[in-house]
Amino acid sequence: MPDHLHLLIAGRSERADLKTFAVVFRQKAGYHYRRTRGERLWQEGFFDRILRHADSTFDVVSYILANPIRAGLSADAVSYPYSGSSRYSLAEIATSVQWRPDSLG
Repeated sequence: MPDHLHLLIAGRSERADLKTFAVVFRQKAGYHYRRTRGERLWQEGFFDRILRHADSTFDVVSYILANPIRAGLSADAVSYPYSGSSRYSLAEIATSVQWRPDSLG
């Protein structure tokens, strides 16, 4: 998306500090952006939400993948060049959100 960013992050341990991650991510990305482009990257603040159930995670992933399609930036989720994961391929993610574990009945 040209004017905002969606991240779905998960801590790898009980000690993970996702708020600190978000702050440091914004600092580092903003610093490098300002050095190369000469302008500010981020608005003040950010919105975060804690997901507690697998169902809500599927909903959020679906929303994130569909966002560039709704905005007319891509015909499908797999073609959008700025979507991705450090753990799964984009095709795996797109397939998994179409199949829900609770849909087995």
